[in-house]
Amino acid sequence: MTAREIIQYMESLQDESQRQVLMRFFKTRPGEYGYGDEFLGMKVPQTREVVKAVAKDTPLSEIPGLLMSPWHEVRLCGLLILVWHFERQATKRLVNDAKAIRRRDEILMLYLKYAEQANNWDLVDLSAPKILGHWLMLPSALGERDYKINVLDELAVSTCLWKQRMSIVCSWKTSQMGDASWCLRYAEIHLHHPHDLMHKAVGWMLREMGKRVSMDLLRDFLRQHASEMPRTALRYAIEKMDDEERTYWMSIPAKGLK
Repeated sequence: MTAREIIQYMESLQDESQRQVLMRFFKTRPGEYGYGDEFLGMKVPQTREVVKAVAKDTPLSEIPGLLMSPWHEVRLCGLLILVWHFERQATKRLVNDAKAIRRRDEILMLYLKYAEQANNWDLVDLSAPKILGHWLMLPSALGERDYKINVLDELAVSTCLWKQRMSIVCSWKTSQMGDASWCLRYAEIHLHHPHDLMHKAVGWMLREMGKRVSMDLLRDFLRQHASEMPRTALRYAIEKMDDEERTYWMSIPAKGLK
């Protein structure tokens, strides 16, 4: 199917009552972070069903047509198709395959080119770990660790909130694969970010790093930074600790933070 055909099909599934629910949930009113976003009223499982039906037949050349759509769910569909293509080039058998490496790099570059189209937290969270985060842990013809750090650094210092969120949320995958360094680096970079969505992302990724890699590394990070962390980030980071330890970390005086 072409991008146009996919869009036409998804438009036929519009649900006005669900559309209103989603527009409130994703903060689309003036002044809110999702202002201007438009919804068809499709739930994520519905979009996944579309992806399941069309992904294997949708070439990468059609993805920009989906990512540039004004419809939130269509952009999600495009991102999930990219995830589908990436994961099929990242199986154990293909990790070091030269053709698969080039294909993964191509998908990664397409993802980065249209990164600003992933302009809400769900679009970032459902795509960045599985494309960007996984790419960090695999061989690349573009460059190895220094190159990959530069890619994430560019996202982290961007003026785009969603690119910034990508740079930390992608570490969900790297932590799952046993590497804490990406989470720790970008949690520290974003420690004083002004936006609540980033406070939640930093705390969430720290929590996942502690769970997946090392609680001692999480505690080391907290010993260094708990007093300067936004309280939301700290609460998220310690969520899986026992009551006594959570109380201890939350009792540390904050340096002028809320």
